[in-house]
Amino acid sequence: MVVQSAAINVMVGAARKAARGLLRDFGEVEQLQVSKKGPGDFVSAADLRVEKLLRQELQKARPDYGFLLEESGVIEGKDRHNVWVVDPLDGTTNFLHGIPHFSISIGLVRDGEAIAGVIYQPLTDEMFWAEKGNGAFVNERRLRVSARRKMDEAVIATGIPHQGRPEHSRFLRQLPLVMEATSGVRRFGSAALDLAYVAAGRYEGFWEMGLKSWDIAAGIIMVKEAGGYVSEIDGGHDMLQSGNVLAANDHLHLPLGTLLRSAG
Repeated sequence: MVVQSAAINVMVGAARKAARGLLRDFGEVEQLQVSKKGPGDFVSAADLRVEKLLRQELQKARPDYGFLLEESGVIEGKDRHNVWVVDPLDGTTNFLHGIPHFSISIGLVRDGEAIAGVIYQPLTDEMFWAEKGNGAFVNERRLRVSARRKMDEAVIATGIPHQGRPEHSRFLRQLPLVMEATSGVRRFGSAALDLAYVAAGRYEGFWEMGLKSWDIAAGIIMVKEAGGYVSEIDGGHDMLQSGNVLAANDHLHLPLGTLLRSAG
């Protein structure tokens, strides 16, 4: 049986507790699709409810830690070294449209470095978790990145920049290069799950620009602990600040990065 640390136990427990309400709300959203008003306001309220519950559970266990929350922003803690980085609903657009692909993401960042993370897909009951030096897991199964070595055998995930963002033109230069070089490109709409899937070997790699730290904090440590590499697309290592991420297995991180950078 896999032994989880106290920190992971706290994160897992919080995610499972919050997921119960999220599943209930998802059932309601599916019904709201047929209404004239639509589910937008309902989803915003659901987001806030989940975030509030996660904050309460995490704060109860670690009262001095700070928070970086998608909806509520920065909450300073007495302990300036440790920060919970929380996305209560990663894949909001999917949730909004009744698409069953979304997650709860909780990262623990210590002195600017992601050291532990949990990504939970409540519909499939897949609890991805990782901690620095202790490996990455889904439920009780150890994770390892894919062993594929050839770009033409690789499936790569990505995220398309939202409307109005300046990364659009760069992305549109990158996409055809990756499409031509690989076995396929996937866009599922949850960066946290994309990173978890790289850690699980389901994708060989993932790249996206313009993300926020709560989208990626948990996923960064997960890929690393599964034996993969994570960097900025341009090769730097300040992903939590820049929001530009390239994650891949140990064989394809370099060639995928080289390909993406060739697009300018």
